Amino acid sequence: MEFAQPDREIFQQLVTMRMPFGKYKDVLLCDLPVSYLEWFQRKGFPDGKLGMLLATVYEIKLNGLTGLLTPLKGK
Repeated sequence: MEFAQPDREIFQQLVTMRMPFGKYKDVLLCDLPVSYLEWFQRKGFPDGKLGMLLATVYEIKLNGLTGLLTPLKGK
């Protein structure tokens, strides 16, 4: 069985891209609170790349994997 490797570019975007709108405008996606991501999960993530990134950071936080992003935050 072969496992897919994570896309490094996606992880890099999670630690560099900022929320473009709303209550948490200008906050890094990886620093958004879980409660905000849960709201999007219930109401629906935006279309496109932003929605995919928000859903990804939600899953990372939900599963306790934020340590994966820590080494990238300092770069």
